[in-house]
Amino acid sequence: MAQHKKKLTPRQKMINLMYVVLMAMLALNVSSDVLNGFSLVDEGLNRSKDNSSSQNAAIYQTLEEAMKQNPEKVKEWYNKAKQVRSMSDSLYQFAENLKWEIVREADGSDGDIYNIEGKENLEAATHVMLAPGIGKGGKLFDAINEYRESVLKMVDDKTQRKIIADNLSTEVPQKGKLLGKNWQEYMFENTPVAASVTLLTKLQNDVRHAEGEILHKLVSNIDIKDVRVNEINAYVIPTSQTVVRGGKFSAQIIMAAVDTTQRPDIYIGNTLLKSAGGRYETICNSTGDFTLHGYLVMRNGNGETIRREFSQPYTVVEPTATVSATMMNMLYAGYQNPISVSVPGIPTNKVNVTMSGGTLTKQADGNYIAVPSKVGDDVTFTVTAENEGHQQEMGKFVYHVRKLPDPTAYIDYNDASGNKTRYKGGTPLSKSALMSAAGIGAAIDDGLLDIQFRVVSFETTFFDNMGNAVPEVSRTANFTDRQREMFRRLNRGKRFYISRVHAVGPDGIERTLPASMEVIVN
Repeated sequence: MAQHKKKLTPRQKMINLMYVVLMAMLALNVSSDVLNGFSLVDEGLNRSKDNSSSQNAAIYQTLEEAMKQNPEKVKEWYNKAKQVRSMSDSLYQFAENLKWEIVREADGSDGDIYNIEGKENLEAATHVMLAPGIGKGGKLFDAINEYRESVLKMVDDKTQRKIIADNLSTEVPQKGKLLGKNWQEYMFENTPVAASVTLLTKLQNDVRHAEGEILHKLVSNIDIKDVRVNEINAYVIPTSQTVVRGGKFSAQIIMAAVDTTQRPDIYIGNTLLKSAGGRYETICNSTGDFTLHGYLVMRNGNGETIRREFSQPYTVVEPTATVSATMMNMLYAGYQNPISVSVPGIPTNKVNVTMSGGTLTKQADGNYIAVPSKVGDDVTFTVTAENEGHQQEMGKFVYHVRKLPDPTAYIDYNDASGNKTRYKGGTPLSKSALMSAAGIGAAIDDGLLDIQFRVVSFETTFFDNMGNAVPEVSRTANFTDRQREMFRRLNRGKRFYISRVHAVGPDGIERTLPASMEVIVN
């Protein structure tokens, strides 16, 4: 059945109306308190941004003065500071203009942001910021993003970057996303004038804070005070403390820490050094020990004169060089003799060597392979070096050339541990080791050299029960089948001899080894 609504009496209607009016009055009282709170916050933010602006202005003033004193040094950072000021002032003023537009939209053309009458007005900010076609919320959104990204490029510190990024964030909170609002709608739609002005003042405060962080970073890159250390000394940095006669002594004279844009006055003795970059050079025509004396003078940021003495000893020596055989004192014909060459005081990459009577091959800086061509003919090494831009002869060195000595024959076998071993005779050799050996070798292996020779033939001599010698010749370096058969017949304590070993060395000379090897079977 249909229900019929009960009509209200005039008295009940009056009571309900009074209730609505009361609730509205209560709501207005709460809003008034809240709006007054926004005004207090705005006042605090204004004081904070004014303080930041004053601090930033002081830094700009410092940069201005530094630019006048040393433009070459300060110019790069000064120009960046001007860029930061321009960007910051632009966004700051945009926010300031928006504050005035919102207040005048609420209070009329005489509206004053410092004495807002329509604090509770919900339409003014919505109209100024979000009105179709003329709303400026989107422009503010883009301006904040552009400013944030620009200043973050100038900050390396992760903590500073996060603070600046958070303060200037245009990210819509989750609540706003659920309502489908963009940043400007979330911030200014149906927002009271007092709250809108406070939000824009906060933005101005964040801009001045970010501006200050960048300015401090820029100033830290400049040595505003010419001397920032607690101990100052003069230093002489020579190219080398040892100079070859006829060469040039060169030194860098600086005050630590050096400033390439403001050089001190340098005096050698009592004579002002006029060379660029504080470089001192003099020709050294006499050998011996010398000392460079002088002082330098400069002014600090307070205009005070600083003087520091310096002295630097150096030595002038006769031209000299060193040539040494890396592995031996004598050069061998036809053999790759390692040679090292050096000149005191000169880098090895500036040293050159030539050789007469053979070939010389460079392996690395200072290291060569010398191959004399003929036994008995001396070879001469001529050493030159680049000294002050020209080649200077450092000396000639004569070496005698001899034939490689005869090698020693040996039997190559593996010992009980599996290590390669050379048996050279005179001591017992196990029959198993003998049977496992392929043949004989020959080498000069006296502990200093290890030069292999190629065995081309050899002879073994056995003795039968009647004492008759039984020779057996191999035309290679390996044992023949006949020789191996003779090995198998040998009893413990028996012996045989290896002789007439013919071998060819790396010099290409074939020789017959004079000594024989006695092999005792164990």
